[in-house]
Amino acid sequence: MLCIRNNIIGNDWDIILGSYFKSPIFKELLKKVNKEYQNKIVYPLKKDIFNALKLTPFNNVKVVILGQDPYHGEGEAHGLAFSVKPGIKLPPSLKNIFKELENDLNIKAPLNGDLTLWAREGVLLLNTCLTVIKDSPNSHQNIGWDKLTNLIIEKLNDKESPVVFILWGNFAKSKKELITNPKHLILESSHPSPLSVNRNFFGSKPFSKTNEFLIKNNLKPINWQI
Repeated sequence: MLCIRNNIIGNDWDIILGSYFKSPIFKELLKKVNKEYQNKIVYPLKKDIFNALKLTPFNNVKVVILGQDPYHGEGEAHGLAFSVKPGIKLPPSLKNIFKELENDLNIKAPLNGDLTLWAREGVLLLNTCLTVIKDSPNSHQNIGWDKLTNLIIEKLNDKESPVVFILWGNFAKSKKELITNPKHLILESSHPSPLSVNRNFFGSKPFSKTNEFLIKNNLKPINWQI
């Protein structure tokens, strides 16, 4: 069972989000989420729900890649947007992300889709909804996760050091209104899914543009190699 405790994440996010974690709103969210896990098949595993925050502490965040909700197939989701566990077949969107990575930085597609190394480099792989019912995309979009994930974006907007926000697709772009700090960089394109990838995702060069911005601001660039 998910429950409220002092160290939910285990790093500085517990301080940044402390007031929210103690609020009745969060308590009510956990109650709903626990009920869903009791009665349905829900992804990711409970222990993986907050992986994005656990792997990328607030002070380490240099880049944010926003997803909508976790993969809804068995064994795919593990708490990082667009990422799948080793041994899981690459979803089409992730295949296209790796194609753009190769075209942009000449980095060959890795053998697996686990993006944990990106997270450890300072890339917050944040889904705006953190859970999903099996085989039912967007099934938890109204459960209340948006209060938390919007707050995360707002806290990162207030960050003193520059951050790159990578917004793929209309849903991610809808969060642009939360990013008002002029020191940050917003990179937008269509979503990497097969339905929209050819609009302007391919050729958008998000990886090289991110690193150019970080270097310009005296920050260590991301090692995108997996």
